[in-house]
Amino acid sequence: MSVRRGGGHQVTDDDSGVHVGGDAYGGVRLSQRRTKRARAGVRGLIVTGALSSMVLLGSGVLWFLSTYATSQIKSVNAGTAGSDARGAMNILLVGVDKRDDLTRRQQNQLHLGREVGQRTDTMMVIHLSEDHSKVTVVSLPRDSWVDIPGKGSHKINSAYSLGGAPLAVKTVRQATGLTINHYVEVNVLGFINVVDALGGVSVCTPVAIDDTHTGFKLQPGTYRLDGVKALFYARTRATARSDLDRIDRQQQVISALLQRALSGGTLANPARLTSLVSSTLKLLTVDQPLAKDLLGLADQLKDVSTDDVSFTTVPLADVDYKAPTGESAVLWDKTAARDLFARIKADEPLVAPTASTSASPSPSASASASPSAAALTVPPSRIAVRVVNGTAVTGLGARTKNDLLKQGFQVPAPPGDTTPRNHTGTLVRYPAGREDSARTVAAAIPGAELRQADVPGIEVVVGTEYSGTKKVTVKEPVATVTPSATATATPVAKTATENICKK
Repeated sequence: MSVRRGGGHQVTDDDSGVHVGGDAYGGVRLSQRRTKRARAGVRGLIVTGALSSMVLLGSGVLWFLSTYATSQIKSVNAGTAGSDARGAMNILLVGVDKRDDLTRRQQNQLHLGREVGQRTDTMMVIHLSEDHSKVTVVSLPRDSWVDIPGKGSHKINSAYSLGGAPLAVKTVRQATGLTINHYVEVNVLGFINVVDALGGVSVCTPVAIDDTHTGFKLQPGTYRLDGVKALFYARTRATARSDLDRIDRQQQVISALLQRALSGGTLANPARLTSLVSSTLKLLTVDQPLAKDLLGLADQLKDVSTDDVSFTTVPLADVDYKAPTGESAVLWDKTAARDLFARIKADEPLVAPTASTSASPSPSASASASPSAAALTVPPSRIAVRVVNGTAVTGLGARTKNDLLKQGFQVPAPPGDTTPRNHTGTLVRYPAGREDSARTVAAAIPGAELRQADVPGIEVVVGTEYSGTKKVTVKEPVATVTPSATATATPVAKTATENICKK
């Protein structure tokens, strides 16, 4: 397909960019749980923050830069609870618009103004499931009117300016009822550097964007953007739903950048991986306990794929609340918000597992399942696969990995081996809720059998009858979204895979 650059020139699409969103409103009026609300000034930091934390937590760089990482990451006493090596945890991510270090030219280029100081433009809670196989990202609109301990009622983003990281943590803990185990802070420049380190980001919008403040313009279509233009895209409010559209776009960009960072192409490219890690680490400030073992946590999350990351936001009761101070703010729907955070506290997934023909299929039933029995819905580019050699044939695992990479699958880890190595047929094993992705993998491997199993992700066990892979084509349904600026009491959520722009 072809895409346009920011100026509208046609260029040939390739794998150097990442596809984002499916429609102007993000394609993120999600399946059942997600409402995107943010009020003025997010500045694109939501993208940097989520990417900086999730990419580093999910890209498997422990083996590469443990000593270097420790020396680069700044730490702060944020008053967090800390956590065990395993178990569910909540990370507060704060995006800080810090301009002190910017030159006059940079401030003019980014249209950030010339004020000094630090301001929080974004707050999100990132929840890691107990087994660290799932990630849930909850956006907290910056204009949320809440009680700030010891300071009275203010917008939630005031907590940072009034008391730094400790007060931000305390405020979010009180507002959500969640234990905050760790704290991650990032600066605006991080977004630009991360996008450029990954080779740019491709975005698609069916409606025009004309931001008179920054001069950023896009006609409906698909564009590949560098870091600076991607920042404009992520922070603009120049569409019908203003801040609501902006949050949608930001979460799309996070999803696409996460996909790129977790892809085999990035992990297998030492220069790109070095650039990504170097550009990201230097812009992070984390709580002291996390600084000591950030990459230890990364190693535990290296198999997380975009199917395993979901996004939502706090449900709102009033998107145009007039505070006693005269400020415009938003009010949470207290009942719905309480239910949302109760589910997170209970470690319940917000995106329901995909329904399958049998909740617990027997090995025989799974073995007879036909990969082509139903239309495929998840394309190879969005599926992370682990390859295990089930035979005594030396190099068969590596060969299978290369075959899957050629078909567009993500295979981030080196192949492993089974014990014993006596498999004849090839198995595609998958955890509950991942059957759709597994069917795509099985369709690409002639003769492969599907089998639900207690595994953390999609796994291919190669047998002696393995004869290679074939190309699979997935026609994805086009999501339609009705824009709405009204409050939504029911939280909705969508996976990062669903957020990525449809090709």
